[in-house]
Formats: sequence, structure tokens, C-alpha cells
Amino acid sequence: MAEPAFTYRPFEPADAEAMGRLYFDSVRGLGGRRYSQAQVEAWAPAPLPPEQVRARAGDGRLTLLALDAAGQVAAYGDLEADGHIDQLYARPEAAGTGVAGEVLDRLIAAARAAGTTRLYVEASELARPLFERKGFDLVRRRDFEVRGVAIHNYAMAMMLA
Repeated sequence: MAEPAFTYRPFEPADAEAMGRLYFDSVRGLGGRRYSQAQVEAWAPAPLPPEQVRARAGDGRLTLLALDAAGQVAAYGDLEADGHIDQLYARPEAAGTGVAGEVLDRLIAAARAAGTTRLYVEASELARPLFERKGFDLVRRRDFEVRGVAIHNYAMAMMLA
């Protein structure tokens, strides 16, 4: 069976609803692999509202999308001007295809091209192995609460210069 073909492009305002839904489906569909049901529900109680997605993607950050052969958003990620990778999500059915890794590679390349010297991220249990494979180092585990539920992720960083 051939690998799925993806195309990559920057965010467009019309993508906001699909991205908000993808975020929800990703957390709900994949989060249970490493987090409890209560943690997953606190993390993503509902799809992100399109206006929130548009505001975030329109604040100057680079937001890249991966589209599947049908033109549907399969994954997305973003890079803030200071080197922060805020989001990296893939549809559950795209997990394991390498699409999130390719979005991350493209964000890293864009950061290098912009002269960014350090990238950083707060990676979930699910994303940590991908970031490690791409060269990010673990800084520390972060324990906190979301909507009254204890959860954790990992502060990670990568030097580009």
C-alpha cells in the first residue's frame, strides 16, 4: 500500500473550522494513549471555535497545514516569532503516516531561514518522542492543572545555531 500523499501550505482563514475540529479529534482520539479520560476531556472539552483559531493563526505566527489527497486538513502546526512551537496536531487516522513530523520539519526549516536560534515547545506525552527524534532536548516535566484536572507535559528545546 502506498504512503498517503500530503500537500503543505500556510493557513488560510477558511481553514479555521477544520483546524478547530482536528484539534478536538486529535486530543480525543489519540490522547487516551497516554492520558486518562478525565485529562483528555479537560484538555479538549470541545472543538476550538473558528474565531479563536483565526485569531491565533493571524497573530503573526507561521501556521502550516498538511492536506490529504481529498484536500482535507490532516495535520497542522505553528511557530511563533520567538521560536515557540505552540501547536502540532494530526487527525487520528493520519497518526503514524509521518505527516506531523513533516509539518515539524517544515517549521524547523522556516525557523532556520528566519534566523531563529532556539526553538521551544511544551510537548505532550504523545508528542515528546517525535520532538526527541527531531533533535529537541528535554528541559523538564511540567505538572499543572487544566479545568481542575492534574495533567503534565514536557518543556523541550532545540538550539538551531
